[in-house]
Amino acid sequence: MTADIEKNTPSREAGSQARATGIVSVAILCSRVLGLVRDQLLNGLFGSAYAGIFNRAFGTPNMLRDLFAEGALSTAFVTTFARKIKLEGDDAAWALGRKMATLALCFMSSITAIGIAIAPVWIRVLNPGWGEPAKVLCAWLAQVMFPFITIVSLTALVMGMLNAKKIFFVPALASAFFNLGCIIGGLALAWAIDPGFRAGKMTEKGLTAFAIGTLIGGLAQLCVQLPSLRRVGFKFGLDFGWRDEGVREVLRLMWPSLIAAGGTQINVLLNAIFASFTFGKESAAAWLGNAQRLQQLPLGLFGVAVATVTLPMLSTLATDGITPAFRSALAKGLRLVLFLTLPCAVGLSLLAHPILSLIFEHGRFTAYDVRQTAAPLQAYAFGLVFYAGIKVVQPAFYTIGKRFIPMSVSMGVIALTAGANAFTVFALGWDHTALAWATAIGLALNFTTLYLCMRHFARRLETRSLLRALARIAVAIAAMAAICVAAKFTALAGWPGMGLAARAASLLGTIALGAAAYFTVSRALDIEESREFLALVARRFRRP
Repeated sequence: MTADIEKNTPSREAGSQARATGIVSVAILCSRVLGLVRDQLLNGLFGSAYAGIFNRAFGTPNMLRDLFAEGALSTAFVTTFARKIKLEGDDAAWALGRKMATLALCFMSSITAIGIAIAPVWIRVLNPGWGEPAKVLCAWLAQVMFPFITIVSLTALVMGMLNAKKIFFVPALASAFFNLGCIIGGLALAWAIDPGFRAGKMTEKGLTAFAIGTLIGGLAQLCVQLPSLRRVGFKFGLDFGWRDEGVREVLRLMWPSLIAAGGTQINVLLNAIFASFTFGKESAAAWLGNAQRLQQLPLGLFGVAVATVTLPMLSTLATDGITPAFRSALAKGLRLVLFLTLPCAVGLSLLAHPILSLIFEHGRFTAYDVRQTAAPLQAYAFGLVFYAGIKVVQPAFYTIGKRFIPMSVSMGVIALTAGANAFTVFALGWDHTALAWATAIGLALNFTTLYLCMRHFARRLETRSLLRALARIAVAIAAMAAICVAAKFTALAGWPGMGLAARAASLLGTIALGAAAYFTVSRALDIEESREFLALVARRFRRP
């Protein structure tokens, strides 16, 4: 009887993992689509130069969000919080949550004050190739948006507690409220405070309104989750008892994770410095930012969703050591990521220009801007699968107490990427596309190294199963790619002369046919992840 239970446990865990991933994916899809709408507005209303300045102003608070809030803090906290629930019960876990929330509020408020005070300095350091007016405007917008880091740190803790209690939909959907707050708040404030905006002339006041909108969105993202947190038993309150073993454990896990989880973001920051010296100047920041936004759509939809569901599961399983269940959960997460992100990466690469044109080529964002964005998007598409894999593998090291390995790997990749960028920009005079390729190759090196290290510690990681799945996925992708290539000579051939409706119909039709071919072939090849994914979708549509 026991053997039967142990035998069935991995399959039950895998099914639960796929279902939870599907729930999170739907919620994140709403957020990512609204994020695209927000970027459409900024680029279309203000043009690539102003949009680039706005992106760089938000870049540092956003980088700190990824480093502290949704990177190191979230990973370390969820790992400790989930273990606390299993070993000591809910009350001890809630006490840890209150202590960490109080600590985050105090620490991040201090960081915010420092960031606002020195914004004119670090904006000049991070964008040395810009002219003085652009630097001044960027510093002002950064000062307006810097409190976002305090808000989002609290949000990350709330999301972590809810995920540990197996509540995934509301935290994932909360990001949609952030984008809604940015869009509605930005438009309403711009209309109210900027006469030029009402007259169709975009000014710095309008950009300031959208900067305030990010704070409105951040508050909306936090507040929408609080009722769910209360319902699962959390009691709000300040707790300054930071001399606690749980707090110390979070901090011990956090500081190496801070470097490792932020490796990609540090590369983005370095890319911005190098990009300021390319011919695009302020516009290059928008071109790279828009390309990354398209990469973030499938990354958030699938990579982050799988990682969000997998991390609490691995944290719980790791209390018993590296067991078959731990290996199975991690391998399952990797296969899911591979199955869901590989076709997205190939599709983004093949259809980069029409996708960008349909989304961004409006108002002050021109066809020239689209061409300058398409090339880096193809580079980021290459790195997409590796980035998603990192999201799954990297946190697993913290659950097994090997927190220094991701940190060391990340530092090495950062050094290599920075050296390559300096050479291509200053020695060879290449443009912003080279920066995107360096980032993508760095992601590939990062993931490969982490995977080999984890395989060493786990002794085996179902690598043969992964390779078999990859071979079958490649066949399905070939069918999808054939449709995309054929569409370039048929449905998409007259793209420059098409109207908006014709463009949307031809592109969406191509994507739909390609997706249908991919899932049809993958189902015929009996890829396990395909069967689970399609069954999940069918159940969703059958519900009244």
